[in-house]
Amino acid sequence: MKALILPLIAGLLTTGAASATPKLAWHACHDGLECSALEVPADWTRPSATIALPLVKLPARADRLGTLVVNPGGPAAVTRNFALPGYRDQFADLAARFDVVVVDPRGLDVTCPTAAPPALPSPLSPDAHAAYAAANARFAATCPPPGPLHARQVARDLDALRRALGERRLNYFGNSYGTVYGQAYAALFGHRVGRMYLDSAFDHTTPDLAEWVRPGAVTAERNLHRMAAWCAEDPACALHGQDVLAVWDRVAVDPVVLNWAAARIGNDRSWPAIATALVEGVTTGPTVPDHRLARTALCSDFAFPDDFESLERVEDGLRAVAPRIGWAVQPWRVSGHCSGLPRTDLDPPAPFDAPGLPPVLVANGEHDPLTPAAHGRRVAALLHAAYLPTAGNHGLYLRGNTCVRDHVHRYLWTGTLPPRDARC
Repeated sequence: MKALILPLIAGLLTTGAASATPKLAWHACHDGLECSALEVPADWTRPSATIALPLVKLPARADRLGTLVVNPGGPAAVTRNFALPGYRDQFADLAARFDVVVVDPRGLDVTCPTAAPPALPSPLSPDAHAAYAAANARFAATCPPPGPLHARQVARDLDALRRALGERRLNYFGNSYGTVYGQAYAALFGHRVGRMYLDSAFDHTTPDLAEWVRPGAVTAERNLHRMAAWCAEDPACALHGQDVLAVWDRVAVDPVVLNWAAARIGNDRSWPAIATALVEGVTTGPTVPDHRLARTALCSDFAFPDDFESLERVEDGLRAVAPRIGWAVQPWRVSGHCSGLPRTDLDPPAPFDAPGLPPVLVANGEHDPLTPAAHGRRVAALLHAAYLPTAGNHGLYLRGNTCVRDHVHRYLWTGTLPPRDARC
């Protein structure tokens, strides 16, 4: 559903517009769920128009404790996915005690008339970077956002949602990119947080690009060595009995193989396919055109340098610590996405304070290169939160990690954090 831009009535064009309590009208949808929309200012700093944010609710089944607002990550519009029973099943346990409300972040339900250009591959080259920046600029010109998309604006949307739901405090579960919005809410409205769980925390506190990407690169490199050890032990591996790293060094000089494997090395379940691709030299998986504003939102939050010289310096530095695959995994999925996009309405990474914040729970997977454990530990330290180390990959709760889910349910139901020595 495309975001609606509506004129505000004259009486709301005052400072009181931001504090007025929005109204929600729920209706049945998706076979047992409820849908609505939240009307908020397109720009909280200059309220002159509104946008409508789609909502979906899984009603609590029994012994309702309140409302839990969930952002599953992306950044993306996900409410439409709840038409799929398999998708909503991931959230079913949360609805045992809470009304689970999922809101699409601002602007991300917009469908653009043209597709964004495919992401920059590694290694970078001046010509490819210049062509990408030009294509990205053309995309941006055809699809301006309905208002600023950065996390501070989304945090104000979340507080408007809290008020519309009639909740004194916001209970929040952010997964992956949803943790960026959680960090922004904690920084702006820490005193209004009830319980907050951040899964696979995407660090929005480190302003230096090289420092930000290094932990993910090192994790990806370690995953390649873990895959080699698995191949040595498991006859089902297509490279069993071979020197996996030697094969990698020979085959992955092909940038197609390198980038295909780099996109998958963070998931242990992808190892059989990576090993087979190294044997056969064949990669599979079509490129899906991207007609959304997800990159625009991401680049509003991660205003890292995006010129070729800066990106090349970071790439060269990563080769020194993660020479086989780690250097190719992460950097250009953030900063490289931003080359050519307008650099306005930004909320760049920075350390923050969160006064009045109650106890928060953070968990990251030790084997996740997208949101590495170092990101989670840093975010947890700034939030003075409990950190749950986990031997897993990305999206721990939603991908069914039983140990993590048990700790999360105990925390959300009762406020009890995991013991200091807990580990999953």
